Amino acid sequence: MAPAIATMRRAGVPAKTLLVGVPALLALLLSLHDLTSLLPPNLWWTALTAPDISDPAQLLYRYAFLPRIAASILAGAALGLAGALMQHVLRNPLAEPTTIGTNAGASLALAAATLYAPWLLAGGREAVALAGGALATLAVFALARGRNFSPVSIIVAGLVVSLTFGSASALLMALNREYTEELFIWQSGSLVQNGDAAIGSLAPPLLFAIGAAFLLLKPLRLLDLEDDGAASLGARPAIIRLAGMALAVALSALVVAEVGVIGFVALAAPALARLAGARRLVQRLILAPLVGAALLWFTDRLVQELSFAAEVPAGTATALLGAPLLLFLLPRLRSAPQAQAVPAPSARWTRPWLPLAIGLIALALAVAVAIGFGRTASGWHWVLSADLPELLALRTPRVVVALAAGTLLAIAGTLMQRMTGNPMAAPEVLGISGGASFGVLTLLVLSDGFDRTAMLGAALAGAAAALAVVMLAARRNALSPERLLLAGVAVATVASAFAALLLASGDPRMDFLLAWLSGSTYRATTADAVTAALVAAVVVAAAPLTARWLDILPLGETTARGLGLRLERTRAVLLALTALATAMATLVIGPLSFVGLMAPHLARMLGLRRAVPQLLAAAILGALILVAADWAGRTLIFPWQVPAGLLAAFVGGPYFMLLMWRGRQ
Repeated sequence: MAPAIATMRRAGVPAKTLLVGVPALLALLLSLHDLTSLLPPNLWWTALTAPDISDPAQLLYRYAFLPRIAASILAGAALGLAGALMQHVLRNPLAEPTTIGTNAGASLALAAATLYAPWLLAGGREAVALAGGALATLAVFALARGRNFSPVSIIVAGLVVSLTFGSASALLMALNREYTEELFIWQSGSLVQNGDAAIGSLAPPLLFAIGAAFLLLKPLRLLDLEDDGAASLGARPAIIRLAGMALAVALSALVVAEVGVIGFVALAAPALARLAGARRLVQRLILAPLVGAALLWFTDRLVQELSFAAEVPAGTATALLGAPLLLFLLPRLRSAPQAQAVPAPSARWTRPWLPLAIGLIALALAVAVAIGFGRTASGWHWVLSADLPELLALRTPRVVVALAAGTLLAIAGTLMQRMTGNPMAAPEVLGISGGASFGVLTLLVLSDGFDRTAMLGAALAGAAAALAVVMLAARRNALSPERLLLAGVAVATVASAFAALLLASGDPRMDFLLAWLSGSTYRATTADAVTAALVAAVVVAAAPLTARWLDILPLGETTARGLGLRLERTRAVLLALTALATAMATLVIGPLSFVGLMAPHLARMLGLRRAVPQLLAAAILGALILVAADWAGRTLIFPWQVPAGLLAAFVGGPYFMLLMWRGRQ
């Protein structure tokens, strides 16, 4: 887009005009093409003002086609304005409802109300969505407060809150499978309309928000100054920011309430407005809504024209476009790196074998409980000896898969944290699990079966590609922790959007995909268990061989080179080992889990600081977490089940937030 705008400028064409006009013109042409195919032009006015209820084409035209166009334009404009306000108020070019958690909070609140408290929706969904979005946004600001609300800290906090609320939403879907498809499509952002209700709900608030934004224009301009300078002119920066954020959050929640989560339009519209030369706030407040409206209208029409993507939710399509834009904007985020604090170890063991021995005993007991203790219609009980052979055949593959996956993710997380010096690094957070899932999903699109060997190769290739993208995107900033996280979320977004694309396609393997994406061991086979166990054994044996590197790398690049490390080769070996561990774990347990984040921290909190003890302790703890999660998911709400990876993620999200909260003090 930037080169195209530059070309237009050289040609003397107003970039602002073409930025809105080109996508709007293309969307109009596509709309006219579809309208002509649906209904003859001579009936358009009649069908609009007095449709013939006996003619299905006129009913579709009046109550589905035209309202969908209007909803896409209104929702795009609202998101463009919300993004422009957020980015200006927070002085952050990456701020938007998706990256700061507002959309995730609104979506979770609406899903929970729909399933468990539908009476809350009697007066409309807007109030519930606003409450959820406001709560999530407040959580983000609470986590970022200790770092003076720096742009990077707000985005990182937003990603943490989005992951946590997203895990909770996925858990609700897993517990209510009869509504899974409807919830999934709605949470992915659907512009399908059945009347004018969305238009009536979106248009008046949007007009009010535009008017309010221009009334706040003069105070908002003062935010370009430092807070002290603005205060010296009689302004109250905190109040101005609160007013601007309240307006943006309200617009975002309104869009979620009406059409679901439409991601990244609020990021793209202000960014493209700036690239087109809109430097002044008033220009961005005018241009960003127009760009947002044109972008969403054009994206929705384009998706409808592609036969293979006709059923793709609009939010999925915008995510596929927005994630690469996030990677493009990442190097332009100006902020000094902020180190994340790590909880101090509560003890330091002079004999590290003792906690390791205790951990192994606990793991053995957990495995015994997972296999032999459970719940049936008659209550809790231990397995009788007569039933043991049959249950061993059913439960052992699941337990072994959970054990191996927990071990692999924990070792991968430990390797990444020590290699990058980033205590928030983990395969799930940095997009490595997402890359592995992208590889598997790509293979499923290109083939008809479930060849496990090919799937492992695809997962390995996807994980390696994701690692390369993340490292390259963050390398310009010396692998700063926050840049790694932001690059990782962009990769993970592409993977999740691609998964949504496949799920929306009506693929007959949808049940398998939903279970796998949630981190389920339901379909674990003996072959899966054997393969995962063998790979885990190889990784556990190989990881301690890198101990010297892992002890030196956290000291910094200069020290590492001074001690004779060949960093390129060292990192390549560690990345390869991380990719192998992540690929295998993702293949058998799915991409949704926080074990790779939690286990290394828990090992460090036990006082195990050296590389080998931490690796082994993390492996034991990771295995223990997933074995326990698999057992709990299988028994706590019997006869229903919760995927092990999803349950671990639901616990891991709040733990992630706790780490940030402790780090702010």
